[in-house]
Amino acid sequence: MLDKSQLKPLQTSAKTATEIAKFDQLAEEWRKDDGRFKHISEFNRCRVNAIVAQLAQHFALDLELPVPLSGLRILDIGCGAGLVCEGLARLGADVTGIDGSAVNIEVARRNATSQSLSIRYQHCLAEQLATEEVERFDVVLNTEVIEHVDNQQLLTQTCAALLDDDGLLVMATINRTIKSFIIAILGAEYIMRMLPIGTHDWRWFISPGQITDWLRQQGIKSQRAIGVKYNPLTKTWRTSKDISVNYMLFASRRP
Repeated sequence: MLDKSQLKPLQTSAKTATEIAKFDQLAEEWRKDDGRFKHISEFNRCRVNAIVAQLAQHFALDLELPVPLSGLRILDIGCGAGLVCEGLARLGADVTGIDGSAVNIEVARRNATSQSLSIRYQHCLAEQLATEEVERFDVVLNTEVIEHVDNQQLLTQTCAALLDDDGLLVMATINRTIKSFIIAILGAEYIMRMLPIGTHDWRWFISPGQITDWLRQQGIKSQRAIGVKYNPLTKTWRTSKDISVNYMLFASRRP
């Protein structure tokens, strides 16, 4: 068992600390394919497939190769218990995962070791890494994180600072619409119980337009946005043109 007394806290805002504590309690549960959050595991697989497809297009990769992401340096900001990191590492990527939750990082490290996956995990916030890191990354991922932080513009700027000139930035979050309140909060948390009640706060949801504006200030242009949609009848996730709830934004410094 993990000895939480050995984990050092980070210097964070009150909101960030509250959000980290919330996800500390769920670190193990997210990983269970047959657990109460099994739909989230399926959601993750859908996202990883979409990310890999976009990486193949951006970097002209051959997905028929055994390890098509070989040589790509990928940073996953807010990596949680490591599900996205693992999927990309299996395809050959050089993956670094960071998270504000020491519990998440410990769970992620343990699972990577058990699967013989070489993934660098670090307990820190993106802003801390940006002040220490000399290297920039080919790919920066920030998935389902920005809706949990208080300074969303700073996080966006930090993602941009860590991205290599020819790199690809992937930001995934939830749009702030009436539809997202009905589906992502009332539906997912209160009715279907796909997530614990209180996981999200609609006031912290953010539109792709707002993220695009902040990225433009950093010299980064949005390339495309795609939605990720759940079908309650088939209990499956798929990508969609509908970005009114869950969406993924792909951006780059390329003209």
